[in-house]
Amino acid sequence: MRVLRPVQDAPDPSAPRPVANGVLGMLLFVIPETMIFAGLISAFSIVRAQFPLWPPPDQPRLPIEDTAVNTTALLMSGVMLFLARSSLWSDARATRMYLGAATLLGVLFVAFQGVEWLALIREGLTLTSSTLGSFFYLTVGLHALHAVGAIGLLIYAWTRLQRGWLSPTLLGTTEVLWYFVVAMWPLLYWRVYL
Repeated sequence: MRVLRPVQDAPDPSAPRPVANGVLGMLLFVIPETMIFAGLISAFSIVRAQFPLWPPPDQPRLPIEDTAVNTTALLMSGVMLFLARSSLWSDARATRMYLGAATLLGVLFVAFQGVEWLALIREGLTLTSSTLGSFFYLTVGLHALHAVGAIGLLIYAWTRLQRGWLSPTLLGTTEVLWYFVVAMWPLLYWRVYL
């Protein structure tokens, strides 16, 4: 006896598509990380409000203007990654250029932060010099750690693109982490530097 099987309909193009595993995994990583940063920013704000003068008189002022330029570089890297996604299906050369620019701007951001840290250490701001130093290096350092990891993912995506193997899922996973890094920084800059 022949068993009848239901005919499968073609997928509905208007139906919502499931989120790719890599993207979902990265979202599940980024959500608790956001809460960690929210906790650090809240604690910093509470401690800062207890001081009549900030930063403490014996500590150096943070380089607001230089870091504003560096912030612009990081924001531009986010724009470059967006343009890379926009050109993924139409122009491999443009995608390569935009993804490379996003990566380079991210590397410049982290390198400049390292130079800034060295200058602040020479001026006496260390992890143990004050509450400012403790919160500054913990919060900004944690962001730098995320940035370095995301740059590693950007480099991996660019390498895969060079070999012709970049999947939209890998690019999407990379975007989630990099956009998290990019979006978190203006908030940190506003609360820690200003």
